[in-house]
Amino acid sequence: MRIISGKYAKRNLFTLKSNRTRPTSDKVKESLFNSLGQFFQGGNVLDLYAGSGALGIEAVSRGCDRASLVDINRAACTIIKKNVALTKEEQRFNIYNMRSSAALKLFAEANKKFDLIFLDPPYAKEKIAKDMLQMDKLGLLNEHATVVAETDDQTELGEIAGFSLIKEHHLGKTIVRIYRRD
Repeated sequence: MRIISGKYAKRNLFTLKSNRTRPTSDKVKESLFNSLGQFFQGGNVLDLYAGSGALGIEAVSRGCDRASLVDINRAACTIIKKNVALTKEEQRFNIYNMRSSAALKLFAEANKKFDLIFLDPPYAKEKIAKDMLQMDKLGLLNEHATVVAETDDQTELGEIAGFSLIKEHHLGKTIVRIYRRD
């Protein structure tokens, strides 16, 4: 796995040798970022189930200002730190070793707001909708924030109040859904 494009392009990333995380493949990542417009004019990124940190690092590589990378798994956070160090711009990243719900509360208390959010949790269906509604309720989303939800091809999300589904990509057994905050 590597950073595909932008200022950190072609750097190989470390991944966790575990079946508890499933890194987004380069093919899925490339298709996802092509759908998002490839490059960004600033903005804050949240990867709430970061794993290796690849999606947040890719977003910063392509022009986002900062990324907050959250994972409950201590070993995953160690990998994220190694991957962030590859950028040589560690100050653009914040790494949180905690549960997603605790991170959302922490961000609300700090008045953080995000423009681009990646959600790829285990047991995706229940968590994604709940996380999106909670982020909206806590005021964590900038106007027209984009939420990218990655699931397997068996997971249906349906409508989520306050968000519009703007794109859906089927990439093998992976479905990537892109939502915009209404």
